[in-house]
Amino acid sequence: MSKTGSRILGAGSALPKRVLTNAELAAQIDTSDEWIVERTGIRQRHIAGEGETTSTLATEAALAALDDAGLKPEDIGLIIVATATPDNTFPATATKVQHALGCNGGVAFDVAAVCSGFLYAMTTADSLLTTGTAKRALVIGAETFSRILDWEDRTTCVLFGDGAGAIVLEAPDASNPAGSASAENSAANGGPGVIASRLHADGANHDLLYVDGGPSTTQTVGHLRMKGREVFRHAVVNLANVLGEVIEDAGISADDIDWVVPHQANARILDATARKLGISADKVIVTVDKHANTSAASVPLAFDVARRDGRIKPGDLVMFEAMGGGFTWGASLVRM
Repeated sequence: MSKTGSRILGAGSALPKRVLTNAELAAQIDTSDEWIVERTGIRQRHIAGEGETTSTLATEAALAALDDAGLKPEDIGLIIVATATPDNTFPATATKVQHALGCNGGVAFDVAAVCSGFLYAMTTADSLLTTGTAKRALVIGAETFSRILDWEDRTTCVLFGDGAGAIVLEAPDASNPAGSASAENSAANGGPGVIASRLHADGANHDLLYVDGGPSTTQTVGHLRMKGREVFRHAVVNLANVLGEVIEDAGISADDIDWVVPHQANARILDATARKLGISADKVIVTVDKHANTSAASVPLAFDVARRDGRIKPGDLVMFEAMGGGFTWGASLVRM
């Protein structure tokens, strides 16, 4: 159901210094640049080095987002980090980011929904802001997936990269002490803010995309395992369905959407989902060629790229969407 939601004030991102090209991978495992590009659209990825962790990348992205929004860390009362690769089993990576920023005392926690994590985190933050838990939030997707990859498994190690993306969200009534935003200024009526969101999960498909380790099962970190063909099939169907739900909730048509910012899993998934919905490929933000699949970081990374290069502008109607292990999936429509 459409509503008056939180608005995006700024965005930022961070990438590790090291770039790993397909050609470099081809020198290490049985693959080639042509094979990877044809099947995934990926040409390179960033890999975290010594001293670069999920929390350091998340903090760098958060600082960039705060600078973009013209805010200071003390203006933030809520921090949610979406990640499947936390620095530690506990405490939450969000608390490390909070301490690094110097805004201790507010709410800080992690969300684990893998590639859909940023959508889950953004929707959670929007709900908490709308109910008065805080006035402004940092929502961050950050991953160091290179540290859970089996670098001898060419079906998975070529697909993933590391990075972080962040946005600053503000509660709908934060600039209006008298009460909630007026109907005239609501996102549903043309003002900036979250208009509609839908989230889903289905644990029946656990074995199609998972990590074969964990504190409670193997007492190890484990490696990522995936059955790519089955994941592809589920992704196209689930993403098309959830996008349709959000479009219906918002009372718009697919033609009304200015930009789609999807999870950057695979260029073929992006193309197939757009075709299924009848959305022009020209409206889809694609960064998978440069970043590969950065899981929870991929949506905010792509969003930051498109805002900074001028494609996404104030007033634009932007659809975020993602699907990840679990399976989890979701979509959110935002007016800039």
